[in-house]
Amino acid sequence: MPTYLAFLRAINLGAKRKFPKDRIVAAVEGLGWTDVRTHINTGNVRFDCPLESRAEVEAALEEAFRTEAGFEVPTIVLTPAELREVAEQAAAYGHEGNHYVSFLKDEPPPEAVRALEERSTADAVARVGSRAVHLMLGESYRGASLTNATVEKRLGVATNRNLTVVRALVEKWCS
Repeated sequence: MPTYLAFLRAINLGAKRKFPKDRIVAAVEGLGWTDVRTHINTGNVRFDCPLESRAEVEAALEEAFRTEAGFEVPTIVLTPAELREVAEQAAAYGHEGNHYVSFLKDEPPPEAVRALEERSTADAVARVGSRAVHLMLGESYRGASLTNATVEKRLGVATNRNLTVVRALVEKWCS
């Protein structure tokens, strides 16, 4: 049975978008899917399910999450191999500062990728690899010229994780 990793967008931000790990697990298990695990309370979940289409998995999760949480929860699904590839891309960039990854729901068109990457500066660099945007920043995410909001405006629905979390998930779930 295939294993998937889901990244939930915009949960546990403020008082109205609370969606604790135990309720995420209940929603995924409610679909009949197995070996459900979460990592920290920012919407990272691993599970096995019989579906083989990423779009079908995302749609089923989004419906289950809407029912359980009471609000829309955009969800981006990757395979363990895809997440490993993202971590390998990050290592190839060799950036030692603040490094974030925005996971994209859909693969963006080349002209949109080019336009985003052209917004790079000495203090904020964007590199797109398939459905992952690497944001390599200087001092801080706050006030950076390239953020997940910039990514979403140009490339569509995305959710952001720092590289420390990405590496932890690869170690924990992709070995």
